[in-house]
Parts: sequence; C-alpha cells; structure tokens
Amino acid sequence: MEATVAITKAETLKPKPDPETLQFGKTFTDHMFTMQYSSEKGWFYPEIKPYAPVEIDPAAMVFHYSQSVFEGLKAYKNEDGEVILFRPEENFKRLNRSNKRLSIPPVNEELALDYLRQLLELEKDWIPTAEGTSLYIRPFIIATEPSLQVAPAHRYQFFIIMSPVGSYYPEGIHPVSIMVEDHFTRAARGGTGTAKTGGNYSAGYNAQAKASQEGHAQVLWLDGVEKKYVEEVGSMNVFFKIDGEVVTPQLNDSILQGVTRKSVIELLEHWSVPVTERKITMQEIFDAHREGKLEEAFGSGTAAVISPIGELTWKGETMIVNGRETGDTTRDLYQTLTRIQTGKQDDPFNWVMKI
Repeated sequence: MEATVAITKAETLKPKPDPETLQFGKTFTDHMFTMQYSSEKGWFYPEIKPYAPVEIDPAAMVFHYSQSVFEGLKAYKNEDGEVILFRPEENFKRLNRSNKRLSIPPVNEELALDYLRQLLELEKDWIPTAEGTSLYIRPFIIATEPSLQVAPAHRYQFFIIMSPVGSYYPEGIHPVSIMVEDHFTRAARGGTGTAKTGGNYSAGYNAQAKASQEGHAQVLWLDGVEKKYVEEVGSMNVFFKIDGEVVTPQLNDSILQGVTRKSVIELLEHWSVPVTERKITMQEIFDAHREGKLEEAFGSGTAAVISPIGELTWKGETMIVNGRETGDTTRDLYQTLTRIQTGKQDDPFNWVMKI
C-alpha cells in the first residue's frame, strides 16, 4: 500500500545544472521530504514540499549533543529511462541501526522507502544521465526538541534531500595515495563508529588535513586502542588482496557496515574469489608488501563505489601497490557494480529496484 504523503509543489522550478560541471552536494532539487516525531504521536505528518531553509530553535538538542544520523544512496536512470535504486532497503536498515545507537526512535523502513519513491517520481527529471553521474540521496534525522538537558530528545525531524552529482572519476579511475594515521582515532569499540552519525566524520578532519598537506588523498584508520588493526580508509571500508585472497576487516563496534562493502563480498563469493572478513594488522600488510604478496588494495563506498589504492605510507615507509596501477580484481568490481547500478548489466542478485 502506498504511504500517504502531503505534497506541496514548488511554484517555480529551478533550472537544471550542467551535468559537466556538477559538484558533490552543492546543488539541490526543487523538493524535499520531511516528517515529524514526538514521543506522544510517534512519527507523523509526512510531507513533500519545496526545498527551503528550515526554521529551528537555537536550543534544538542536535546543536548541543549531536543527536543525528544520516544515510547516502544514489538514483540512476537506465537506458530505458527508468529510475533505479541500488539496494535501498539496506540503507534504511542501516539508518535504523544508527537510530538505535543514537537513541533515536526507529522509522518504518517500508514506509520510508515509499516516501523516497514518491519524492523521486516528482523529481525524476533531476537525475542526470551523463556517464558517471547520478542523483545523490541524503536521508537524515535530527533531534529538534529545544532543551539543554543531557538526555535523548522527545522530538525529531526526518528529512530526505537530493542532489545531482557528477562522476567521482571525471578523468577515469586512478589509484590514490593513503597515509596510515597512528595518532588520531576515528572511533573506538563501544563508541559510535558503527553508526552513520555526523560526529564520526568531523572528528576525522584533523587527520585528513594532515594527510592532504603531505600529499595524500586519504587516511587509513587504525583501531582506537592498540593502533594496530586496520579499520577503514577515509569514510570507506577497505579491502586488500594478499596472495590471491581478498581480506577486509571484520565488523565490530567501530567499523561501518557498508552497503557497497556487503555487495563487494557477495560479488567476490559469486566469482569464487577467496574473500575473508577478519582482523588485519598493519604489520601484516607491511610484511605482505615486503614479501611481494600485496597484490591490490581498494576502498568501497557509495560516493566512489570502488577507490583503488596505489600507495600506503606507514611509519615513514611507503608501500607501492601494484605499481600504482588499478588491479584486475579492483577494476572488475568497479565495472560490474557500476554497470549493475545503472542497469547496463544483468542483476543476478536482485539488488536493483525500479521506481
């Protein structure tokens, strides 16, 4: 059954941006979705309305105690002009996992997906069709109760906003340089690392700035206790191909359960490529490189899908991965996932949802 949504259409529509000059998250569609929550009513009044600034009390608890969660997924158009999503149910499952960790009331996942579907039907002309482009979708929830009490809020607002984005690799997919961070901590077990919440990302800015100053594209995060075990790269999950086997850090309280990560593992298993989730030390990566067994390395996430790693710098040592070239497994994963996502290749996993 279709979820009932109040729809107010914009009187004036914005001009669509040039797909050749799109920047990530800088341009937004004509409409957005909102829904309110109170402890008395639960979630109520779902609404699609013109995209506009939000009026919010300065004492709203999100400003003071960072009670917020968000998601990120993309919409595409296939060659027949149909709007398609890639595993959106997984994003709303993860939204609720984040909600639970941040003491935010859960949303009905099926209804949330239907609200998104109705928003996309209204905004489908905003989906760019040039190679590598898509419509980025950002669902998020913030605590809106005006209070300075240190306790979970009693009022929240759920939003979905959307932004047409350009190709992550306008000049083609290229391996990047990564700095292993051994001082700053992204997250620790028992914390909020497994949730998609804003503080996890702003806490990484210092380390990212340091990496950029030293000529690196991203940071490789180690565990927050021993600074020994590999966890994530930038805001992505990370994989290494060592002596024919693909390994990735096993999930724990400080590693995000990525939708692309899950898809990579399932795709490798489908190809009968050995893939293992386990604890991985940075020393193991270093030793594998020294022994000539580190064949490939890459990150996975919604924005880039697959990001090959060409070199790793750790404790003053630089490890060159596959001659700074994209490896076969990395390239195959990128091409297969992006072709499934855009409807250019058969989807044997039923990952794609048509709107």
